Amino acid sequence: MVKRVEITEKEKGDIRILLKFVEIFCRENHPGEKSPFSFKWIDIEELEKREIQLCPDCSKLITYGLMMRLKCPYDPKPMCKKCETQCYRGEYKSKIREVMKFSGMYLIKHGRIDLLYHYFI
Repeated sequence: MVKRVEITEKEKGDIRILLKFVEIFCRENHPGEKSPFSFKWIDIEELEKREIQLCPDCSKLITYGLMMRLKCPYDPKPMCKKCETQCYRGEYKSKIREVMKFSGMYLIKHGRIDLLYHYFI
């Protein structure tokens, strides 16, 4: 049995946002076969109160993102775009930027005006 890690409320919030952004990106850009996403250190269904469906590429990206978030050495954690220590490497860095840009604009266009503050600041 894999041991689950204890996460703070801040980490839970960051993880929920990351899951939401990747889920939106996957839903809007990757039609086709999806499967339930799971992460061995966190019970995603307990955190989200629902099942998250992702394609294999997005599952790989979110797994990497969750690992990087849980390993972040900063407290409080800065926004990734303002952090002096870049956790995301190679293809993951460009892909997560694409996901964040797409999903952020998607949410703004669909009524989440409050995200404009976060987007520009």
